[in-house]
Amino acid sequence: MAAMQRPTKFEHHRWVGDKRRQVVYDVDNIDDPSIIEELMEAETFLGFGPDELREARNRGYKPYKGNGSGVETGE
Repeated sequence: MAAMQRPTKFEHHRWVGDKRRQVVYDVDNIDDPSIIEELMEAETFLGFGPDELREARNRGYKPYKGNGSGVETGE
């Protein structure tokens, strides 16, 4: 799967959260780039520091379908 281009506001972030749903997305490996495009349009996004899934989980965000990319991992 080819990585999508990171949004300009998040060019240095792999993990981007959706404040509306408390979901975090793996921008480098997302299965449906339109999700990130809609999130940027809605302006309900959040970056994490450090830019890690662990930090997103510490803030109560759940990965989008499995590992954040949309690919089910059995978690």
